[in-house]
Amino acid sequence: MAEKRDFYEVLGVDKNADEATIKKAYRQMAKKYHPDLHPGDKTAEAKFKEVNEAYEVLSNPEKKAKYDQFGHAGVDPNFSGGSGFGSGFGGFEDVDLGDIFSSFFGGGFGGGRRSNPNAPRRGSDTAVNLVLSFEEAAKGCSKTVQVTHIESCPDCGGSGAKSGTSASVCPDCHGTGQVTATQRTPFGVMQTQRPCTKCGGKGKIIANPCPRCSGNGRIRVTKQQNIHIPAGIDDGQVLNVRGQGDAGINGGPAGDLHVNISVRPHPIFERDGYDVYCEVPITFVQAALGDEITVPTLDGKVKFRIHEGTQPGDEFKLASKGIQRLNGTGRGNQYVKVMVEVPKNLTSEQKELLKTFGEKTGSGNYKKSKGFFDKLKDMFND
Repeated sequence: MAEKRDFYEVLGVDKNADEATIKKAYRQMAKKYHPDLHPGDKTAEAKFKEVNEAYEVLSNPEKKAKYDQFGHAGVDPNFSGGSGFGSGFGGFEDVDLGDIFSSFFGGGFGGGRRSNPNAPRRGSDTAVNLVLSFEEAAKGCSKTVQVTHIESCPDCGGSGAKSGTSASVCPDCHGTGQVTATQRTPFGVMQTQRPCTKCGGKGKIIANPCPRCSGNGRIRVTKQQNIHIPAGIDDGQVLNVRGQGDAGINGGPAGDLHVNISVRPHPIFERDGYDVYCEVPITFVQAALGDEITVPTLDGKVKFRIHEGTQPGDEFKLASKGIQRLNGTGRGNQYVKVMVEVPKNLTSEQKELLKTFGEKTGSGNYKKSKGFFDKLKDMFND
């Protein structure tokens, strides 16, 4: 099996990168390799999975701290190569390092106690990137995404013990995960607590580990997850799916799945909040005489009558034709800007007709031009 690349290298950031930098790098890389943009490309698909796995760890402070200290072995219960740490290390990934340091520096001096190693603990959150079309984000939809997370081992039910067997309480620490050492010093007899070496600080002994999870009780799996996307979600927002992250430990609740939303640009519409903007071209004749034009909306085409003398850049509003408010009622508006198109490649006959039209059209018909030249005249006192 190929050795995993460094997660910081995968995202193209250094180890001092802050949360915002990591997230920005992830979004760029996820868009670059997303399967929707590379259909059938197995290399891009593999890169996309690698990017998601890297972000899952580096975006989670707890996982990032373990990764920074122990590399892949600190965050993957199935990791068994390269660093010397793995499933054979007695489940080191479940040891609370803060509690270990507390036992060294607090336990013998009147303070620190390690929490119950067999107490239920919540699983970590995971993340996945999802690219939506403009319409999918505006109207809502259901999407199936591929997620990688940690689940309880189905063979042992999360106990870590081989089917038909069970774990036993550690005889050295009696299930506490810690042992007390007595030491004589010039200041008298002192007691310190340290993690139990017999059980690795877990408080229990698994004589017959489950072959599927190697005694960890959890395995990393990749599966298809159906996600409901609410109408009105926008680019850059994060959708939280409760209970779909990593499985909890010792019966604790699962973490959440964070779905990072990216929305593809639309060829016609632009979005600002819950309002939609677009430009519609019309001819010079339509602008001058007025006409009924066809306007595209998210609900399909609608008819709208523009008035006589419509000017380039004039804007009109289609009430409630915008985007559904996220988790709310009502919709934004659609704003349509009129762009008057000047004809090209005129025939000789058409040019003569326009010249005649121009000669017969008095300056009073062009209020903006008249006002501009009046101001120009005043400027130069001419």
